[in-house]
Amino acid sequence: MERKNRIVVFGGSGYIGKHLVKASISLGHPTIVYTRPLTSQTLPSKTQLYKDFTSMGVTLIQGELEYEQILEVIKEADIVISALAYPQVMDQLKIIDAIKVAGNIKRFVPSGFGAEEERTKPLPPFEVLLEKKMKIRREIEAAGIPYTSINGNCFAAYFVNYLLRPYEDVKDIVVYGNGEAKAVLNYEEDIAMFTVKAANDPRTLNKVLICRPPKNIISQNELISLWEQKCGHTFTKTFLLEEELVKQSESLPPPHNIPVSILHSVFARGDLMKFEIGEDELEASQLYPDYNYTSIDELLHIFRVHPLPPPPYAAFE
Repeated sequence: MERKNRIVVFGGSGYIGKHLVKASISLGHPTIVYTRPLTSQTLPSKTQLYKDFTSMGVTLIQGELEYEQILEVIKEADIVISALAYPQVMDQLKIIDAIKVAGNIKRFVPSGFGAEEERTKPLPPFEVLLEKKMKIRREIEAAGIPYTSINGNCFAAYFVNYLLRPYEDVKDIVVYGNGEAKAVLNYEEDIAMFTVKAANDPRTLNKVLICRPPKNIISQNELISLWEQKCGHTFTKTFLLEEELVKQSESLPPPHNIPVSILHSVFARGDLMKFEIGEDELEASQLYPDYNYTSIDELLHIFRVHPLPPPPYAAFE
């Protein structure tokens, strides 16, 4: 049997990172998580996650995001996946430098699993975030590093929680814009599986993988209607129009202006569906037709039966 590629995940204990680690293990890859050292301040939930990783066969390497430490762990891997959160996105320059020196990496998947930075022109607070992602992509290309970039669109579990608040007894739901713009809501576990598959796929070399499964393209009004059918309730809607979102993005201080500008881009303007998939881009559900991804209808059923508490604010970033 051919040896499975060894995968190292930076940010593997984060919101999307933990799903990437589990997907890597489930697909049979020897998996390393490079993580900050445990301290007395480490949350119990994260300590438990590390224990879970260890029981799954994950190799945990503790260290800081320093070049020499990054280089040593990269030498042990074939594929590097970065799931570093937005505040650390420029730290990927150290990863890029280490990959160049190590010379053994077959594929690098940079952080940023949301909107496609080359095809989205949002309000300035969100634009700053995407510009940093574009800088990382340009550095990867300039270094000649083999890469795959993932456009995962919206984390579905996060946004279902944010938009519908299924864990609360709500009667009113806020709609951003007029509710008609189409968005793409993909279950986090599916984004992770698509990512790990693509990282090992010669067809995705130096390309962008866009996760746009047909069953997950939905407007807010359609999402609310579907949720009403699941719940047997009718909700009133409060519309926060595009003009108000623009005003808030201009008046709120950082970082609170970032979520508002994301809501404006995704749900008021429908930026995720405003472009056609190009020749250097691939659509995930078409590339992996045998993978049974979770539809938004199925995800709402899960929330109806087992409502989950809202994830941390950091997931929005």
